[in-house]
Amino acid sequence: MSKLRVLLVEDNPDDERLARRALRSLEGVDLEVAHDGQEAIDRLGESSSEMPKLVLLDLKLPKVGGLDVLRWIRGHEKNVSMPVVVFSSSDEVSDRVACQRLHANSFIQKPVDFDRFLKIFRCTVEYWLTIHLPATRDGVDELVGC
Repeated sequence: MSKLRVLLVEDNPDDERLARRALRSLEGVDLEVAHDGQEAIDRLGESSSEMPKLVLLDLKLPKVGGLDVLRWIRGHEKNVSMPVVVFSSSDEVSDRVACQRLHANSFIQKPVDFDRFLKIFRCTVEYWLTIHLPATRDGVDELVGC
C-alpha cells in the first residue's frame, strides 16, 4: 500500500514535533514539512511530485504568509479539490473569514493544551484522509478512531 502524503506547512519546531508525534501511530501516512510559505508553494508547484492528499497550513509563516499560500493553492486548477485545513493559533475573526473566502476546507485553532493538540491534530488528519479514500481500500478502518 502506498503512503498517503500529507504536507504540513509549519515554521514552529515545537508544533512540528507535536504533529509528528500525533501521526506516529498512523500507518500509511507520510508527513512532509514545509517550514515557510515559499517552500510550500515550491513543493506544490513541482510537476514531477505526487500531490499531497491533505495540506495542513499555519497562517503565520515566514517569506510567504499562510493566506497567500492558500490563495496560490486555490488559484491552480490541479489543486481545487485538494483539502486544505488551516491549523493556526490565530483567534482573529478576520483570519477565519479570509480562510473561508479562500475556500479552506476547515479552520482549527491550535489548542494550548499538549494532549488536546495531539488528539485534535490526529483526528483532523484521520477525518480528511478517510473521506478521500475509496470505500474498498484496505486499512480505512484503521484510520478511523477518534
